[in-house]
Amino acid sequence: MEQEHILIQKNNATRDEILRAALSLFVAKGYFNTSLTEIAHAAKLSQTQEIYLYFDCKQELATELYNSILDSLSVSIDEIRRRYKKSAEQLHSLVDLLFKLAEEAPDVLRFLFEISANEFLPPNTKPYLQTPAVNKMLKMIQLGINSGEIRSLAPMLIYTYFFGIINMTLQMILNGTLDKKSELYQSQSWMAAWNTIAKK
Repeated sequence: MEQEHILIQKNNATRDEILRAALSLFVAKGYFNTSLTEIAHAAKLSQTQEIYLYFDCKQELATELYNSILDSLSVSIDEIRRRYKKSAEQLHSLVDLLFKLAEEAPDVLRFLFEISANEFLPPNTKPYLQTPAVNKMLKMIQLGINSGEIRSLAPMLIYTYFFGIINMTLQMILNGTLDKKSELYQSQSWMAAWNTIAKK
């Protein structure tokens, strides 16, 4: 998943610039503390009203950003599942992708980890753990359970064990608790996460 494609397919340069500006501001200031005026200024628009040519309101903008990130992640997971047949290979490739994002597009991960989607998502929206991206991760895990690579536990429990380690490591990298380049922690976190779920 290329950094420039993770936000949204490029069909309008101004729209994409608004999304990028919003991403940076939401991560830096929070959703509620970010105004459309600030987003317009960061996107180099001449006036705030130009945003309304693309989005009805700030909530719609944030929701589009959230959905675009998850859609791009879902597409990347599809590619990984086509490329690799074993669960360990698929999960390892996904971890590689997440650590690459921590280096190349850190605000994307910060948005997913730090911004509460409940602040802007419509009430009837499926929670993160029921999104297609997570469902595909669970299929990777189920593949490993079926083949004997992964312990025979509930897939969501395995997801919690595995991605709990991966995501917490990434969050510590993003907030500076772990202060070296992410690649230095990647193999350690992979081994810790995999050993937690691998069938001995």
